[in-house]
Amino acid sequence: MRKVRLTEDTVKDILTGLLKRNPGQYAEYEGTVNSIIEDIRANGDAALFGYVRKFDKNGVDAGNVRVTPEEIEKAYERFDPALIETMKRSAENIRKYHEKQLQNSWIDFGDDGTMLGQKITPIETVGVYVPGGKASYPSSTLMCVIPAVVAGVSRIIMMTPADADGNVYDSTLVAAKICGVDEIYKIGGAQAIAAMAFGTETIPKVDKIVGPGNIFVALAKKAVFGYVSIDSVAGPSEILVIADKSADPRYVAADLLSQAEHDELASAILVTDSEELADEVDKLTDEFAAKLDRSKIIRSSLDNYGYILIASSMDDAVDAANRIASEHVEILTEDPYDIMTKINNAGAIFLGAYSSEPLGDYFAGPDHVLPTNGTARFFSPLGVDSFIKRTSLIRYSKSALESACDDIMRFANAEGLSAHANSVGIRFGKGVV
Repeated sequence: MRKVRLTEDTVKDILTGLLKRNPGQYAEYEGTVNSIIEDIRANGDAALFGYVRKFDKNGVDAGNVRVTPEEIEKAYERFDPALIETMKRSAENIRKYHEKQLQNSWIDFGDDGTMLGQKITPIETVGVYVPGGKASYPSSTLMCVIPAVVAGVSRIIMMTPADADGNVYDSTLVAAKICGVDEIYKIGGAQAIAAMAFGTETIPKVDKIVGPGNIFVALAKKAVFGYVSIDSVAGPSEILVIADKSADPRYVAADLLSQAEHDELASAILVTDSEELADEVDKLTDEFAAKLDRSKIIRSSLDNYGYILIASSMDDAVDAANRIASEHVEILTEDPYDIMTKINNAGAIFLGAYSSEPLGDYFAGPDHVLPTNGTARFFSPLGVDSFIKRTSLIRYSKSALESACDDIMRFANAEGLSAHANSVGIRFGKGVV
């Protein structure tokens, strides 16, 4: 890892480097993605299954694209029973956490004849994309589906790629069964996003698309935003650890590597005011990486996006963390709660030596679909709010509107919108027509 002094220029350089990983920077792929989307939008199933044959190289077509109940049951029967129980416990934690996010509709009646309120309505149809090319991600299934279920979404469909034999990962099907989702289609990539965004003869159109994916999936979600809602255009994983001399360097090194193993573009950053800790972590990351299964990926990630920043003070460390706005922020200091109150920009914050990042990935309950690439400055984690709509409710009595009439007309006329003014004024003999 690169070990450098924390300065203004250091942070600027890191931010510049990290932003290069943003899916929006991969313009060379946008033409391909856009052509896939437009083809499927225009030609439906014919185009969709043509891309399935081209990219997935299997025999999936309109007749067998939907996973059958028998396939789900067989996957469940083949799967490790102990892991099923683990996934059930994780699902319960996720459900309990997200139930606390539920909002209620409300109405407030004023003494002056006004009624104002807010109506909460679940999104009707949601599409969940679950990756499945290089590995299975049942945790993403749980994290994307359960908040939607808690929110009350009435129809959830899942898209995930099949292998050359037309089979979907057992783990994905088991996770879907635990969540209660059985409408699963064997399609991946940009073509899956396009099919959900516009609908085809076989694939239903959805109102919102959530879930992680490769660069083609990310760019496709970006392209269809506006036709449907999306959760975010996610970039590679990130972790930033704030640690002082009290931190165990083994824990810090292990936690940094837990994100570096995701892929070569993942970012792992330590910010500390202890040079001794910095030196020890630098040594241990090399030692640990050499012994881990994905050492080649880890090494590439650390070489390109791994940093150890030595700060003059914890205040400087906090300032750097807020500017970088990492997906995951761990605080391993003598008083993590004090530091936590000063962190304003982070997807998720992990407090103390026994709250390592994988706890959030798999089990604790908060969602692991988090803002990346600095978007934690203005985006939030996936949650129940991601699957609801808020509708404003307004009712004024005659006397209440009459009291406000002159103010509204004055405002409307100031903006040159006389029809607005007339709409109110006509009710009280003040209209222009």
